[in-house]
Amino acid sequence: MIQKTHNFLLLFLFFPLIVFSQKENDLNYFEVAIQKKASSLKNEINFDKAQSFFIKEEWDSTLVYSMKQLNSSPNLETKDYCHYFRGYSLKKKDLYEQASVEFNSVNKSFQYYYLVDYNIGKLFYFEENFKKAIIYFLRAETEILNHRDESEIADIYTCIGICYLHLNQFTKAESYLRKDALLNPKQVTKSVIRANINIANFYYKQYKDQQAIYYFQKAYILSKDIKDFKLKENTAFNMAVVEENRSNYKKALVYRKESEDWKDSIYNQNKIWAVADYEKKFAVAQKQKQIKVLEVENKLKDTQRNSLFFASIGLLLILTGGVYLYGQKVKNAKTILLQKNKLDELNATKDQLFSIVSHDLRSSVNALKTSNAKLSATLETKNYDELHQLIIQNSTIANGAYSLLDNLLHWAMLQTKQLYFHKESIHLYSIVQQIEYNYKPLLLDKAITFENLVSKNIFIFVDLDSSKIVLRNLLDNAIKFSNKDGKISFYTQENNPDFCDLIIEDNGIGMSENTIKELLQEGELLAKKSNSEIIGTGLGLQLCKQMIKKNSGTLVIESEINKGTKMILSFPKTKTNG
Repeated sequence: MIQKTHNFLLLFLFFPLIVFSQKENDLNYFEVAIQKKASSLKNEINFDKAQSFFIKEEWDSTLVYSMKQLNSSPNLETKDYCHYFRGYSLKKKDLYEQASVEFNSVNKSFQYYYLVDYNIGKLFYFEENFKKAIIYFLRAETEILNHRDESEIADIYTCIGICYLHLNQFTKAESYLRKDALLNPKQVTKSVIRANINIANFYYKQYKDQQAIYYFQKAYILSKDIKDFKLKENTAFNMAVVEENRSNYKKALVYRKESEDWKDSIYNQNKIWAVADYEKKFAVAQKQKQIKVLEVENKLKDTQRNSLFFASIGLLLILTGGVYLYGQKVKNAKTILLQKNKLDELNATKDQLFSIVSHDLRSSVNALKTSNAKLSATLETKNYDELHQLIIQNSTIANGAYSLLDNLLHWAMLQTKQLYFHKESIHLYSIVQQIEYNYKPLLLDKAITFENLVSKNIFIFVDLDSSKIVLRNLLDNAIKFSNKDGKISFYTQENNPDFCDLIIEDNGIGMSENTIKELLQEGELLAKKSNSEIIGTGLGLQLCKQMIKKNSGTLVIESEINKGTKMILSFPKTKTNG
């Protein structure tokens, strides 16, 4: 039993360690080198964009422009750079097989080939093939030391040390892990905390628990001075597992809660800032509306004073002035009436939205409250199987509420014209692949088979962020309305030379013709709710319709009850220079 506990801890702790060592300086020597290379190739626009997005860590755009450069230029050196950009980007997106293909496409004469060895070593590391990983790490070690980049040196020491540790070669493992710990002994940095966790794992692997726990506690304390939510989450989780192994379940629960709080902070921080900014702008807009109303009132008072002035001029002028003022009054009244009707319509829309969203949020919060009560009762009985199921249930409820709020934020930003759209050429297959990866847990939970049959040669000209929102919402709906052991397919059809049809097909519960007409109806903010709770608010689909329209696309729905649904999206293709 002790052996299982130790193995669980090691498997969880070792693999996140690689990502701790993020670059803390502006640019490293390789990034400076590729910038100089791009400056010397003034006519290679795609290469310049690829290296720029690589430095900014925008992996999707890096993949797009590096592929364009590979297709457009015969230059062998730039091809080596682009294959490296693509391999690194795919590795960051956890697409290891594709990354390996790109790294192996780089010529061994490439000036920075040791970085290729280093990254191939990481791929074997992630696959737990530690013997092969060490071979590639040792090939890269000498060149990395020569460049004296402290973050890279810390990474290579960490990787080699942990590989030796997994292979039970403790003497070699200790040598490399201590080298890592001595790089920055006097400063509280991410590398120092990472080194303490590595040393702790080293002792834990050998069942030297007291020495290991000392370093886990030290890493946890040092993380208090680091503004890195991911690092804080990891150290808190480590302490939770330590306390569980010592049977201190109350302390372990406190650490687990802290770990989850840091995890929530990572995902919610940007959304909180966006909502706060929107509330501020909304308050300013309300003040501006009040000012406009006062201006209208002042104009009416001025008109009344002018009418008295003109009345003092002869009967003819009084008659002429009266007709003029009457016309102005009617015009102003019409303007005010139109503004009132528009405000009434907006208020009705707002009330409908708040009513539906508040109902769904209240249901989610009530479900979460009930589940938490069961969680507390189950914790006292120490029924860990049921406890696990309740935690999964809580996570599902929280994710549903979060998705609703996320859609609400984007819908509000669309209505107030605050959402920024930047159309560019994107690789459709890669975007679908990324969306599939994000929804992998939900697909596995319902045992749904997912097929990405999108053509790998298709590029569409759309806004990247809004297109991801559309595909996420439609895949989420397909999963929601699919039965267990169902099937969801993404595939393309090219019936028009200027447009590409993307079909999202499931074999779920389907819908009636009336429901389809209601969902596609213009002027309706939300689909009407029926007695079935699975219908939802319809806000996600309304958001999709508006974003598809913004991207010059169209949406068609084909469905039959109990036979499944097809969502047919049509987007403009990227125009090629021909």
